[in-house]
Amino acid sequence: MRYILLTPLLMAALTGCSLLGQETLCTKADADSQVSAMWRPADFGDRDAARIRLCVDGACKERTSGGADDPFATISVRLPDGIGASTVPVRLTVTSARSGDTIVKDSVRARLTEQHPNGASCSPSAWTATFHAHPEKGLTSPRGMKLQG
Repeated sequence: MRYILLTPLLMAALTGCSLLGQETLCTKADADSQVSAMWRPADFGDRDAARIRLCVDGACKERTSGGADDPFATISVRLPDGIGASTVPVRLTVTSARSGDTIVKDSVRARLTEQHPNGASCSPSAWTATFHAHPEKGLTSPRGMKLQG
């Protein structure tokens, strides 16, 4: 009789189940709230032919466009912790590294979306927006963006 009662309890313990319900296992990935832009370096010419500047609510980051043989490049501007579901102004400026001429200038208002890299019920929560830095259209949706030539 004792074996009949202990067998289900032993099975539950070995499979990770609890009597109060299954616990959620969370991974330990970290995440920052940020706005990002990604692009294909080949779209902007030869190696490091352009300077990409992304500004979000007054904070800016800048980098070169990258090598034409790289499949894609990104730049991100970190947002304050606890920014929540808000809308932030985003500005993109792309200039020629050689002449300093403006290639692309665009601005949008980005609605941040909540991300949970470790699962819906796990921390942390990050608020993000991502754009494609297009060489003619400026800031566009990254959906459907081909990351190879």
